[in-house]
Amino acid sequence: MDPTVLAWALAQPASTRAAVLAAAFTGGTTRVTFDGRTVEYRSLDELGRALSVLHAAENSAARRPSVTLASFSREGSK
Repeated sequence: MDPTVLAWALAQPASTRAAVLAAAFTGGTTRVTFDGRTVEYRSLDELGRALSVLHAAENSAARRPSVTLASFSREGSK
């Protein structure tokens, strides 16, 4: 488990999916209940991967697109 992902998840509000997954991971359990649904992960590794996917999805949505400006000139090309 990437410590950055775990730190991010633990910093989320208590009722969010990320916080619930992080609490299960740190508690060593693979059963998670969120929004009235219970999911049983096969291993802590699988739960960690789910947490990493959630982290990537949340952070890619917050990322701003990069912009590149290209400039061309005809001066000096005779």
